[in-house]
Amino acid sequence: MHMAEANLSPAATAPVPAGLVLPAALTLRDARSAMAALGPAIAATDERTVRIDAAALTHIDSASLAVLLQCRRLAEERGRGFAVVNAPARLVDLARLYGVAELLGLA
Repeated sequence: MHMAEANLSPAATAPVPAGLVLPAALTLRDARSAMAALGPAIAATDERTVRIDAAALTHIDSASLAVLLQCRRLAEERGRGFAVVNAPARLVDLARLYGVAELLGLA
């Protein structure tokens, strides 16, 4: 099975609330503005599991993982679960390389 296909579970296709969608570029340059948008959206959601849609991501680096790990921390502080949905294969590969795929719901 191709990695992109392996990530498409029912949760991966569930609707994601507005504000919980990643931009096309999430690199070191974009991390601060992404967190400025994602933090309040995570705080405002009443979902049991915070799902962040990564479908648009095309430009990533290790800062992408740092942003997602911070989002996970914010969700956990509010007693919520956390998952990244519709993750591109490159993000999944990077998360596996850094050993954080399971933390981000990408395992």
